[in-house]
Amino acid sequence: MAQPDPATGDATPLGVWPGAAYPLGATYDGAGTNFSVFSEVADAVELCLIDADGDETRVRLDEVDGYVHHAYLPGVGPGSRYGMRIHGPFDPERGLRCDPSKLLLDPYGKAFDGAFDGHPSLHTAGLDSLGHTMTGVVVNPYFDWGTDRAPKRPYHQTVIYEAHVRGMTMTHPAVPPHLRGTYAGLAHPAVIAHLLDLGVTAIELMPVHQFLHDQMLLDRGLRNYWGYNSFGYLAPHREYAADPRAGAAVPEFKAMVRDFHAAGIEVILDVVYNHTAEGNHLGPTIAFRGIDNAAYYRLVDDDPAHYMDYTGTGNSLNVRHPHTLQLIMDSLRYWVLEMRVDGFRFDLAATLARELHDVDRLSTFFDLVQQDPVVSQVKLIAEPWDVGEGGYQVGNFPSLWTEWNGKYRDTVRDYWRGRPATLGEFASRLTGSSDLYEATGRRPGASINFVTAHDGFTLRDLVSYSEKHNAANGEDNRDGNADNRSWNCGVEGPTDDPRVNALRARQSRNLLATLVLSQGTPMLLHGDEMGRTQHGNNNAYCQDSPLSWMDWSLLHKNSDLVAFTRTVIALRAAHPVFRRRRFLAGRPTGRPRDISWLTPSGKEMAAADWDNGFGRSLAVHLDGRAIPEPGPRGERVTDAEFLLCFNAHDAAIEFALPDRCLLVLRRTA
Repeated sequence: MAQPDPATGDATPLGVWPGAAYPLGATYDGAGTNFSVFSEVADAVELCLIDADGDETRVRLDEVDGYVHHAYLPGVGPGSRYGMRIHGPFDPERGLRCDPSKLLLDPYGKAFDGAFDGHPSLHTAGLDSLGHTMTGVVVNPYFDWGTDRAPKRPYHQTVIYEAHVRGMTMTHPAVPPHLRGTYAGLAHPAVIAHLLDLGVTAIELMPVHQFLHDQMLLDRGLRNYWGYNSFGYLAPHREYAADPRAGAAVPEFKAMVRDFHAAGIEVILDVVYNHTAEGNHLGPTIAFRGIDNAAYYRLVDDDPAHYMDYTGTGNSLNVRHPHTLQLIMDSLRYWVLEMRVDGFRFDLAATLARELHDVDRLSTFFDLVQQDPVVSQVKLIAEPWDVGEGGYQVGNFPSLWTEWNGKYRDTVRDYWRGRPATLGEFASRLTGSSDLYEATGRRPGASINFVTAHDGFTLRDLVSYSEKHNAANGEDNRDGNADNRSWNCGVEGPTDDPRVNALRARQSRNLLATLVLSQGTPMLLHGDEMGRTQHGNNNAYCQDSPLSWMDWSLLHKNSDLVAFTRTVIALRAAHPVFRRRRFLAGRPTGRPRDISWLTPSGKEMAAADWDNGFGRSLAVHLDGRAIPEPGPRGERVTDAEFLLCFNAHDAAIEFALPDRCLLVLRRTA
């Protein structure tokens, strides 16, 4: 590869300048590109520039500072494709896996091109993987953000909508076919209008970091649809870009964020920093494994040929190593500062707190987040568990963090399917789960309340199936959780019985109303507002098909459910009594009591009523005169009074209005 001599115009050998160790990755400055990669184990690092014919030019990175190998190449700019080759020890039994026959991807790559083709070179030492793997792409960092401003919506005003970039628009009739399944399609005015009509304030995107489709799924004619198989922590997934040109996903993603912000909607990313796509010791070598295996991965202490696996995916990132922590933090800052996202949901976040074996909420990762002036200021949502011992950590994350409240999901599902002895637990979840969050200085918004999410049944399936039906995944229905806490309302799957369908519709409304009117931060699963079904599949991770895509014809078919969802969200938005910033006191504080628990007879609940194992009905009086926390300008906040009646019995129950409500009715009559 050559470049023109600025004096004569003749071709001269490619110039190589020393460059800088930071920032890591490929950084274009308008005149050339600085390349920088960390490897403590490498004897030498070669940068490989790949031309349009797939041929490579190798440039040795002779400058090394603190195990960071770097060089600056003038004239190399956006669109240039590259990879790395690492020379060093190869001894898998000792956890050393350097193999210069592998073209490796930059852990800091901001865009990728090409595809993995399943060739044996991805797995077998000594076989050259050039042409069988993806390549990094130098990107242009400059973008016209115009007047973009982050909405910065507080949690108590937030309604989250979990969505899949591809599945959200694949059947949308108003989105042009060439934009369906893309970032541009997701930001189409028709999609944004639907979210605004519902009252959504934040869209939480399932993984958009560049990920790999598992070969075992491709061999079965399936794909890693969900995307929890990342390897490019600074790169938007290229398959979601409408523009097929290398690196085009970056400006398209930015434009999507800009459009959502213009509508007042925040963008939250579901991020997977607990493991990578390289899998276990038999997985492909595409990046981290070949660059510095022991630095990036948790190896078994007395058997470094194998990996610690707290994720169920074959490996766990080594958050004990400073450069791995740096990668995670640099990635988070990049998405906030350069891509302008508004927060993150951390997949299997308990893994990030495992410095030794046990989960430690005071681990280094959380310390770094706490003191970081950028990352600490955006929404931080933990999936507070992993698959390792002691991994269920709901309520145990530090004060900055909010959490997917798995106890909320389980309790609300149990209550509405009529399980006994759930009243007390139900009351706690309805009021923001103070038992989980108040002791750590957190507020009700720390509880991300959800009844359904991508992992499990949709709302429609939750009331239509008592068993999972995952045969389409090709694993003989062995995959997916068998404990769904669901109820089919008397018939498994679709039925023409009008009584069953009426009951399912009522149960759907019960669950939606409970979710939206609970204290805390509600999260809806995409399509639940219109009755989306996966036909009983509770693990559609590999179903890139109409089975898991949004069926937009349901918007009209189930318009009554859409209208109900819109109405209950609007009720929440209009009344601060449903979105308190602080936990309810439950007792007089110089004002009327903010909450009272009542039996169907209208009397205050006694201890015996709470302990009644078969009690399935109660009423909640919320008094808007008793809100002590001020508004954003210090003003006093007052609201109306509400009586919420909950009946999970299989028969109708008559509720008597308490004296206070009768007085209000007489006064307003």
